[in-house]
Parts: sequence; structure tokens; C-alpha cells
Amino acid sequence: MPPPFLLTDWEPAYLGAWRSGALEEKAAAAREELRACRACPRDCGADRLAGQVAACRVGRQAVVASAFPHHGEEDCLRGQNGSGTIFFAGCNLRCAFCQNWDISQGTGGTECRPEDLAGLVLSLQDRGCHNINLVTPEHVAPQVVEALALAIPRGLRLPLVYNTGAYDGLTSLRLMDGLVDIYMPDFKFWEPATARRLARAGDYPARAREALVEMHRQVGVLRLGPDGLAHRGMLVRHLVMPGLGAETEAICAWLARALSPDTYLNLMAQYRPDHLVRSSPRYADLGHRPTAEEIAAAYRAARSAGLWRLDHRA
Repeated sequence: MPPPFLLTDWEPAYLGAWRSGALEEKAAAAREELRACRACPRDCGADRLAGQVAACRVGRQAVVASAFPHHGEEDCLRGQNGSGTIFFAGCNLRCAFCQNWDISQGTGGTECRPEDLAGLVLSLQDRGCHNINLVTPEHVAPQVVEALALAIPRGLRLPLVYNTGAYDGLTSLRLMDGLVDIYMPDFKFWEPATARRLARAGDYPARAREALVEMHRQVGVLRLGPDGLAHRGMLVRHLVMPGLGAETEAICAWLARALSPDTYLNLMAQYRPDHLVRSSPRYADLGHRPTAEEIAAAYRAARSAGLWRLDHRA
């Protein structure tokens, strides 16, 4: 009998949708969703099929800032050959501390039609990457579905990772149901006031909780293959920030209670003052890295909540 969390009989989730014909139906629904966009909780209603833009600043086509084998992700994603990472330009959040602000707050990059994005995905597979890692896909979920409908018949067979800030619309997540193998949300804030101040989205905590519950319903806890690489499930990230230890405690307690004590959690320690935090005195309280004690307290909070699958780098 295999040990817990070991997945020995695996194939990409999207193959079932492709064989049944559901993938084409999802692609058609995705295109229609762009007509009055409700892809994320902003509910802008922009006609992106006609090229209109709103909060995310991205219209009909997804914009790709970069794509490459990423060797800086979690060990269970990067392996030896790297995670095939696609960074999408634009974002539906306005995080004052964003370390990728030049990508997330702008639209610099290459517009990709569905066939272009499909080709990009397949090229990362050809380079030996262990998975396809879609970074900040919340606002381009419909375009991703369109591209998958083209890439899968051409031989895509890697796990699909949905690497999100968790400000996701339930409609988009249900479009992704049966397509995504690994959800990797970053649960950022617990308090609405903090989310409003730091990301201009006071409803972020509530929307993130809804999103994580839906992701967990779809894929469950993280399971690894015999090679030690992630194949199915959810990996949650949380950025430890100075002075926000109480929010970290609340998030850890909720993950264990509402999802599972077996939730795989990466407590990230790489916060640094950047973007608006670096230049504006209104964020002076965030103008330094978290202390070693704050990082240690985050791990204590996770363990106290009952979480035990905490990411450690080899």
C-alpha cells in the first residue's frame, strides 16, 4: 500500500476533459466570458473580445512578460529541470509591496493569441520542464483555457500549475475545474482593512477564502509522485510580512480548520520593501524585512494550528 500523499497512478487532469469533449465546451464558455468580463472579483464587465481593458489592463489577448525553466520554485516543483514558468503581465491586485511591479502593474510583454500561448507551453515541455507554471493567471483564465484546447491535442502531458494571488472569481475557477492539476494560491491578508490599504481590495480575504475552498474541492491536498515531484493538489503560499503576525496566525488556523491539517504550506521569508513601500512614507511600518523572530513565530503559528507539511528547501 503506498504511503499517504504518494500518487502512483497519474495522468494530467485535462486529458479527461479533452477525451470527453468538455474541453471544447469550456473553451467556448471562456471566450463568451470575455464579452462582459467577470474573470475575477473586480467584475469589470469590459468587452475584452472587442479589446476593452479595465482593472487588469489586459484586453483580448493574454500578455506574456517572460517564460523559462524556473529553478527558484519549491523543490517539489522545480526538480532537476525547472518549473516551466509563464509570467503573465497585468494583475487584478495593486499590492504596494509587489516585487514584480514592473510586470504586474504594466502590460509590457508580448501579446499571445491562443495558438501562440499553446506553442509557448509546448516549447517549455520540449525543454524538459517538469510542469507548466502559470503565474498570475487570474485575469487571463479564459485565454488559458483557449490555449489548452489547442496544446493538449498537440501532445501536452505535463502537470498544470495555477500560481495565483488568490483574488480569483469562482466562475473562472469552475472553468479550470478538471484542467488544473496543482493550485498554488498565495493567501496574503486576513483583515479587510489591510487588504484595502496594501492591495486596494478590501474584499480580498473573503474572496480568497472562497477561492481556496473551491480549489481544495477540485484537487485536494498536495500529492507527490515517486520522483518527489508534485502531481496533484494544492500548495498554499503565505508571505510573512513585518508587523502582521496576527494575520499569519489567523490564516494558518483557517487553513487547518476549513481545508485540512494536511495542507502543504510554504511560509515565504523573502519580503523586502519594494515598489510603493520603498518610496512612500505612508508605508513606513513595512519599510524593513521581517525579523528572524517574526519568521520563527510564523512557523510556530502554523504548527500550533496543526499544520505540519511545511515547505523546506533541500
